[in-house]
Amino acid sequence: MYKTGIGVDAHAFSLERDRPMWLAGLLWPDEIGVEAHSDGDVAAHAICDALFAAAGLGDLGTNFGVNRPEYSHASGAQLLTEALALISGAGFAIANVSVQIIGNRPKLGSRRAEAIAALSHALGGADVSLTATTTDGLGFTGEGKGLAAVASALIYKPK
Repeated sequence: MYKTGIGVDAHAFSLERDRPMWLAGLLWPDEIGVEAHSDGDVAAHAICDALFAAAGLGDLGTNFGVNRPEYSHASGAQLLTEALALISGAGFAIANVSVQIIGNRPKLGSRRAEAIAALSHALGGADVSLTATTTDGLGFTGEGKGLAAVASALIYKPK
């Protein structure tokens, strides 16, 4: 039995110039990070939401919300690994996850393979697809005010 889920996440860029940027499991040292309870990795957060939706386990806030101080500044990789443990505990395995990052920066092209490897590693070696797009100047991402991501997950119950 296969199940699918969709996840979305968005964060505004921080006004703190020293806030680190974490995206797709990678540190982007020349970029300003986003405001968030955790590290603000929109790709990781959207993937977690997609996995939880597919497995019927709530959402990011249900599992790692701001009412959980232990997740303050948690890395996206940590959240992905814990999301994998939760869906595995519910009897599911990952067939594939796909995530699209929406924003003007950072440019992902030169680090795409590294990002896919980081996300896959956090998910126990799962197949990961990663794309990126801009919104041609439209909306808060197009205006350079933040980042967003949309993810889908395909999970199944192993025999």
